This record gives sequence, C-alpha cells and structure tokens, in this order.
Amino acid sequence: MAIIKPFKLDEVRDALTGIGIQGLTVTEVKGYGRQKGHTEIYRGTEYAVSFLPKLKIEVAVDGASVDKVVEVISGAAKTGQIGDGKIFVYAIDQVVRIRTGETDAEAL
Repeated sequence: MAIIKPFKLDEVRDALTGIGIQGLTVTEVKGYGRQKGHTEIYRGTEYAVSFLPKLKIEVAVDGASVDKVVEVISGAAKTGQIGDGKIFVYAIDQVVRIRTGETDAEAL
C-alpha cells in the first residue's frame, strides 16, 4: 500500500505497468504526517488545512516482486518535498479470484 500525492498517479501507474504489474486499486484519501497539514490564504484570510488530499494505491504482488515494486513506486512518486507519502508492505494470507475460484499466486 502506498500513500502518494495525487498528481503523481499517472507516473506511478506507468512505472508499475512498465515492470509488468497488471492491476492496482486507487482510493482518494485525506490525512497528514509530521507536517500536520499546512496553512493557505484564501481571499486574504489565512486558514489551516489539517487533512491533505492524497491517493492510496494498493497493489498485491508475489513475494519475489515486492522489492522491485517498492523501488518503482518510490522512484515515480518522489518529488523531494515534504508530503511525498509512504509505502507500507504487509503480508496477505489468502487471495481468491471470485470469477474462477483460483487462489493465492494464481489469483494475483
């Protein structure tokens, strides 16, 4: 799972497609990290934006592909600025393709 800046989605998707990743799920989310949001000025009035818009990308891959996927997402999503996001890697106990009943690696 990766949390990225919204304008980096196309670059991340293209990079993942380039290494053979065939599917991903994208969710619009809001949150904050160490920066605790930021302030903006609208019509001369300053106000705090506590929750920043981000995208959550979820990709399920086999164990052998994890390091490459992390490297590709990191490279494509990086701007070098605060708020670039984070990548979380976690194990998936079971996968079932609903249409065919395939399980685990065959279902990915």
